[in-house]
This record gives sequence, C-alpha cells and structure tokens, in this order.
Amino acid sequence: MALIALATFVDPASGLRVEATVGSGFSIVMDADDADLPATAATPREALLAALAGCTAMDVASILRKKRQRASSYRISAVAETRQDAHPHVFTRVIIEHQVEGRVEPEALRRSIELSATRYCPIIAMLSATVPIEHRYRLREEGANAEQTAVVLVTGPGTA
Repeated sequence: MALIALATFVDPASGLRVEATVGSGFSIVMDADDADLPATAATPREALLAALAGCTAMDVASILRKKRQRASSYRISAVAETRQDAHPHVFTRVIIEHQVEGRVEPEALRRSIELSATRYCPIIAMLSATVPIEHRYRLREEGANAEQTAVVLVTGPGTA
C-alpha cells in the first residue's frame, strides 16, 4: 500500500509555508523555523512529533476502551530533544507521557502503552529505528489528589 502526499508552496514569494494534501484529501500546513519570518504553521519536526503523539494516543485510547477501562480525561505530551550543533537538527531523544484520569487500572494502562509502542503505532516503529523513545504515564483516579507515575519502556537504538 502506498501513501500519497502532494506538497505545494502556498506562497513562495512570502516565505516557506507549505501545504501538503494527503491521499485522504486532507491538508497539513507547515512552515519553516526561520527567525527572519513570522511563523504561520507548525514546523515539519513539530508535525512529526504531533503525528507520533496522535498515533500512540489513538492506539492507547482504543485498547483501553476494549479493556473496558473508563478514562474521563486523556492527554498526551511528546517532548523531543534535538541536536542543535549541526545540521540536520534531528531528534536525539523523545519522551511521551500519557496523562490519564478516571477509573483505569494501572496494569491495563501500562499494557496498552506497551502494545502501542511495540506492535501498533507505525510512527513509533519508524522513529525508534533512529532515536530512543521513553514511554511513561501519569495516572490519577477520578477526584483523587494522588497520582501514579511509571516508565513503561524505552524503544529505540540500543534498548533491545
């Protein structure tokens, strides 16, 4: 199966903004990280990090639903460290944190994250070929002040 994306410059005279129309017909707008120009959209690296967060979030939410776990709130953060000393400024480490509130068993959440990271999310699989990705969670029972945190696993080079 081939994925299709057609990228076109929106206005090459005014900057580096790009609109990519993908095979499903939707558009993704990106812009360069250029201090001389005003930002008008996410950079390609930000879009890649957002795709990573979105991919694993959809997996984990789906698996939790199948396990009949009741999350009342689910947020995810993805933070990437980058190499700034030379081009290309690639990710050197990524931390993904699943922040869940509700009636969710810690083991069910841990296993859902593990399955996404090792079996289902293609973005994790591709990025893990070149960069370590730490997968963790923060779980709070609905209405409680205390929370549980844990590192589930680290995927990527040198972690097998």
